[in-house]
Amino acid sequence: MPALNEEKNIQAAIHNTVQALEDYKIKFEIIVVNDGSKDKTGELIEQLTKKDARIRVFPHTITAGIGASFWDGVDNAQGDIVTWIPGDNENNPWEIFRYYKLLEHVDIVIPFIFNREVRPFFRNALSFVYRFIINTTFAVNFNYTNGTVLFRRSILKELSARNHGFFFQTDILIRTVKKGYLFAEVPYRLGVRKEGVSKAVNFPSLLKFTKGYFSLVRVFILLSFCLISFSVGSFFLYSATNILSSNPPRA
Repeated sequence: MPALNEEKNIQAAIHNTVQALEDYKIKFEIIVVNDGSKDKTGELIEQLTKKDARIRVFPHTITAGIGASFWDGVDNAQGDIVTWIPGDNENNPWEIFRYYKLLEHVDIVIPFIFNREVRPFFRNALSFVYRFIINTTFAVNFNYTNGTVLFRRSILKELSARNHGFFFQTDILIRTVKKGYLFAEVPYRLGVRKEGVSKAVNFPSLLKFTKGYFSLVRVFILLSFCLISFSVGSFFLYSATNILSSNPPRA
């Protein structure tokens, strides 16, 4: 659970997550990554860790980014299944954990928001453009890539490349799906943020998205070039072999 200056939301977010996991009888731990908060977020998290050993905190001395917070959680997790739930208490944990058993059949469960009316028009328009760019560029067909995705931790540990910014989860999903891992998309009802302002839509996040996007584009261009070169080389080798076999050298 990444948290940055969420003193008004963090305890409710943790409490709801604990309650949802207990309701679904899922064995769990919660790793709260305090991403360099300047308010009382860290103090409030510490209060809960003293009451419940299943809650742990991993603090950043400076703000490292939501992607870095996610990967710190993955690296310190002990379970086989991981997800992330923001500390802003906007996401309803009951919505994603009801799909937990789907992981008996797939490797990734990807939620998509169906009650988009709870978000402003600008945010929905931005999401539409984002989704169009991603799906068109990488030849995928995701409905949403920035939700509380459920992952098998083993497939995350296989990835050598890690994005530390806002683009982190889109990067993960594209890489893992291209590797052939199975996924399921499921409908998900989003709540309304009661306190504070979202940090997802701002200039620094846009810059990190742009950097992450072009970094992944370069990877796929290089991979495509290698595949094309291999195919062309194989074609010429096959042709040369056929020519030689049909015209054996004379003694």
